[in-house]
Amino acid sequence: MAEPTVEVADGVVFPQPLPDTAGGVVLGADGRAFVQFRSPDRPRYPSTWDVVSGHLEPGETTLDALAREVFEETGWRLRRVAGNLGRHRWPLDDGEEIGDFYLIEVEGDLARPVLEWDKHPHSAWFGKEDLDRLLVNCAPGDTLIRDVVAAALSVHNGSTGETPG
Repeated sequence: MAEPTVEVADGVVFPQPLPDTAGGVVLGADGRAFVQFRSPDRPRYPSTWDVVSGHLEPGETTLDALAREVFEETGWRLRRVAGNLGRHRWPLDDGEEIGDFYLIEVEGDLARPVLEWDKHPHSAWFGKEDLDRLLVNCAPGDTLIRDVVAAALSVHNGSTGETPG
């Protein structure tokens, strides 16, 4: 069976050079953003909130990686890339990492994500009033996930993350 085609909205760009990671923010019908809580056993950023994201594998495009990560981390299928949320850089012990983030729409049961429990033991839906909770356990000045979710919430124009029934 062929993989479904992912729609890319007009104006969405996939910058070059390729990023190290690709991430997406899914918005529910109520306009709240889906986030996952990272396990305390994760080597980087343990016990912090995260969006659906992951590293590009060799030979993958940003879109390929985004679709793969959405499915691996939630069981949902990427349906549409609705907008750019920016290219971000963050320091690592041996340099920096680059991540491109997108507003995305998915197919699947948004009430029942299939989480990778060893990586993300729980998830939640956050609105604008919850943004500061995204800073829990973050290092001072580490506002990346808060900023990406805030950008998604601010560009939300009434579309939902779910395919209408």
